[in-house]
Amino acid sequence: MIIVPAPRPGTRVLAAVASMLPRARLDPQELIARARRRTGLTDFGPEGPYEEALAVLCRALDGEAALTPLGRQLARQMLLEALACQLRLQDWLQREPAILEAPIEAPVVIVGMPRTGTSILHELLALDPANRCPATWEVAHPFPPPAAATCTSDPRIARHARQLRFGEYLMPGVQNLHRMGTTLPQECVAITAHVFVSMQYSTIFHVPTYAAWLEHGADHARSYRYHRRFLQYLQWRHRGARWVLKSPAHLWSLEALLGVYPDARLVQTHRDPLRIVSSLASMIPTMRSAYARGIDPQAVAREWSLHCASALDASVASRRAGAIRPGRVCDIAFAEFMRDPVAELRRLYAHFDLPFGAHVEQAAVRYLAENPASKHGGHRHRFADTGLDVVGERARVADYQAYFGVPSEA
Repeated sequence: MIIVPAPRPGTRVLAAVASMLPRARLDPQELIARARRRTGLTDFGPEGPYEEALAVLCRALDGEAALTPLGRQLARQMLLEALACQLRLQDWLQREPAILEAPIEAPVVIVGMPRTGTSILHELLALDPANRCPATWEVAHPFPPPAAATCTSDPRIARHARQLRFGEYLMPGVQNLHRMGTTLPQECVAITAHVFVSMQYSTIFHVPTYAAWLEHGADHARSYRYHRRFLQYLQWRHRGARWVLKSPAHLWSLEALLGVYPDARLVQTHRDPLRIVSSLASMIPTMRSAYARGIDPQAVAREWSLHCASALDASVASRRAGAIRPGRVCDIAFAEFMRDPVAELRRLYAHFDLPFGAHVEQAAVRYLAENPASKHGGHRHRFADTGLDVVGERARVADYQAYFGVPSEA
């Protein structure tokens, strides 16, 4: 049986305070008006404020997420910050039009599913000075534009560290499941969350109608255009030779991604899908516990079994349709990567004809020694605890495993 950690005693005080406050409103028009008043700005940009996406998300949060009073307050603040980010970004782009003149060229984009080694791979790639990865702190606090000279000393780093500690307090044990840090590279879902088209929301909240809309109804091209403008803004005073990005959510929208970044170089990591689902069924309830109660890990397993199969099937369909040429994508097997991460890193660089200097290899070896998988206690999970049928799940992902030659672990 998967156990969701009990909340810390202090969170009961926060919950009690939240329950005494007026019920947090999750009304799109009121949120848009409040964000304008809060920032003193009115222009959300050429495609903002993405009202359809916000409306779908608000309805799902209101009707499906079973939010606690504290969870509603936190969700409302999250949405207001996203709207404020749209407003402030557009303000900077209007005042400094040169920001949009610098293109985003040939980014490296990691598109593997969660729990397949994508985070440590992203961290290793971030060690190369030529690679520009969006840092967690600068995505959370991007204004004014980050500068190369202060990318490790900006006072916003300490500010965001305090916020992360608060998040860890609300979600006991989350560091054992998913590494977080202010200067670690951030996922693209945190950027597209600004425009409410993001797997981030369907991960931390139970919002099935929003998740279905995200897979089948969302205009991902619009969110990627915002994503590009945001990266152009981040690189204005802090550039690199290339962007290195990451998100499993890209698997659901590869064609839209390539429409905005036609020269992107993709890296897809592969692992037994049943191990992915087992891990997610253990991790996601802990993340949702900050916002809701009564979370059923087996229901999470059923939910994410379908999500994972959908994403993996989409990746196979894209390959078969020729949307991704073989030279444009580097496939990495989880087992091989865990056996020798540096060798797989070297192979990735060679695949895209990028220079892999001795300094990068040495930095990777040191980093791996300093950050073992067990650093925060490790993550233990069993497929048997998901309540899913092994035979049925194997059938669901058989096409993906056969196409990519992914071995079964469970």
